[in-house]
Amino acid sequence: MKHGKKYVEAAKAIDRAALYDPAEAISLAKKAAIAKFDETIEVHIRTGCDGRHADQQIRGAVVLPHGTGKTVRVLVFARGAKADEAKAAGADFVGAEELLPKIQNEGWFDFDVVVATPDMMGVVGRLGRVLGPKGLMPNPKSGTVTMDVTKAVNDIKAGKVEYRLDKANIIHCAIGKASFTDEQLNDNFQTLMNAINKARPSALKGAYIKSVSVAPTMGPGVKINPAKVSA
Repeated sequence: MKHGKKYVEAAKAIDRAALYDPAEAISLAKKAAIAKFDETIEVHIRTGCDGRHADQQIRGAVVLPHGTGKTVRVLVFARGAKADEAKAAGADFVGAEELLPKIQNEGWFDFDVVVATPDMMGVVGRLGRVLGPKGLMPNPKSGTVTMDVTKAVNDIKAGKVEYRLDKANIIHCAIGKASFTDEQLNDNFQTLMNAINKARPSALKGAYIKSVSVAPTMGPGVKINPAKVSA
C-alpha cells in the first residue's frame, strides 16, 4: 500500500521497531495526525483469546472520563413511560414497531448506538440481520439492553465506548481526538485498558494482551510495550 507524503513524513518520527511507553506513544500518535480534520486517536489491542470459544469472548463497555470528542446519536426502542424517560434523557430518536419498516425498507441509519428495554427485544430481534453486521444490535453486556434508559443514554452521551473482539481477536477502540490534550488521551487510554484487563476471560491460558498500538485515523501506528499495560 502506497502512502502519501504527509504520512511518510509523520512516520519518520516513529521507530517501527520500538515498543514505547503509553504516554510517549500517545504523544507521537497525536503529532502524526496531520490531516486537515480532527483525527480520531484509535487503540488496537491484539489478544491471545480465541473468540470462537464462548468462554473466551470479550465484550463490554466503559465510560471514558473525557469522552470521545464525537457527538453520538442514540436510538431507543421503548414504550410508554420508558419512551418518555428516554426522550427526557436526551435520546435522539425514540420509538417501537413503527421504526422497523423505516430501518428495514428505507435503509435509515441516522444513529450510532441502539438502546432497548428488555421487553422490546422481540421487536428489535427482527432487525438482527441489518443491525448485527453494523455492530448496532443492543446487548446486555454493553449496557444497551436495560430498563434504566436514563443511565444508558447519559453514559453514551458522556463518552461510553464499547469494546469487543473482531474475527481476528483484536479490539479496536477510539480514545478521543487529536485535538485532546496528552493528559486527556492518557486518562481515556488507562480507563479503557483497566476495563479490558478486568475482562480477561478466566478460561484463557497464556498471554492475554499480545500487542497494543495507537494511531490517528490517517496516520501511522505507534507500538506500545504490552508489559506496560497488562494487569
